[in-house]
Amino acid sequence: MSVRVRIRMSTAALAMTAALVGALAGCTEASTSQGPGDDVPYVAPSANASAVNKEIEQDEAEAEASEAAEANAAQEEAINRPQEVRGAFAGLQATYQDGCAPGDGNCAYFLGRVNDELNGLDKSMRADAGGPNHFKEPMAWISALRTTLAGDTSTDNLEKHRKQLLGTRDRINTWMQGHPEDYR
Repeated sequence: MSVRVRIRMSTAALAMTAALVGALAGCTEASTSQGPGDDVPYVAPSANASAVNKEIEQDEAEAEASEAAEANAAQEEAINRPQEVRGAFAGLQATYQDGCAPGDGNCAYFLGRVNDELNGLDKSMRADAGGPNHFKEPMAWISALRTTLAGDTSTDNLEKHRKQLLGTRDRINTWMQGHPEDYR
């Protein structure tokens, strides 16, 4: 049973309890000096209302926790989902607007960005509906670059392999320009 259904049922139970309490409050003829007749147990109305209110508050808290968990799961999924190939390719193309001279202070950022964009494009190509075989060549070039870098993305290693890094970017750009259906 969903949390919302339980909340509705609890709210209905509270309304019925309030109506019953109101109806019983008007029945003073069945009262004795010890409260209602002996065949009716006496329970203070506030105890019932308090119990129902507690249950409603608990149900609402559970519903809020459940909704928060669902929102977190959706956000986590969105974060882990690779962007579409066209978005990843646009990020790679944006590196053409930046650059650096060897030894320049901007090289750490620029070469790292090119490497990150290539890895993001690879992830997008693997997840694309066209399948990884569709992007066989660009993915092979990125794989070869990864082998060359050997997991070392330090500025020194990226500068050492600058020609391969930028060459891979340029080859993929040329390949993608020949496959406009993949990024438009």
